[in-house]
Amino acid sequence: MITYKNLNEQNHRITELSNVLRYLLTDRSMCDTESCCTLFHNYLTLVNEHIETVDKNMYSVLLASPDEKVNNVAKNFMSGSVEVKKILQKFSKQWCPTKNSNDLRIKEHDQFLDAINNLFDIVLQRIQDETEKLYPLVRSLGS
Repeated sequence: MITYKNLNEQNHRITELSNVLRYLLTDRSMCDTESCCTLFHNYLTLVNEHIETVDKNMYSVLLASPDEKVNNVAKNFMSGSVEVKKILQKFSKQWCPTKNSNDLRIKEHDQFLDAINNLFDIVLQRIQDETEKLYPLVRSLGS
C-alpha cells in the first residue's frame, strides 16, 4: 500500500526535476547533452509512475462514497489522469521520436520551450491539486 509520505516524495522529486529541467532546457546547448536528456526521460518515467500509483490507490475510496460530490472529484481526477497521459505521449512522440533512446529531437528551440513549459505547468498544477484536494479528501474518508 502506498503511503502519503511516498506520494509526497514522488511529488517532490517531480517538482524538483521540473524546476531543474526548466532551467537547463532554456539553454539550447544543454538540450543535446546526454545528461539533460537522461534527466528528462527520468522525469517522464517518474510522472507516468506517479499517475499510475495515484490511479491504483486513490479513486476506489472516493468512488465507494455515497456522496456524489466525492464521486465527481474522483471522476475529475481520473479524466485528468487520462489527459496528462495523452499530453505526455504526444510530447514524447513529437520531441523524443527514437524509442529506447534518451535523445531529444529539437529543430525549433522556441517551439520546444513553449511545449515543455506547458507540460511542466500542467504536471505541476496536477501535483498541487492532488496535494490540496485529492489527498485531504481521501484522508477525510478514513483511508
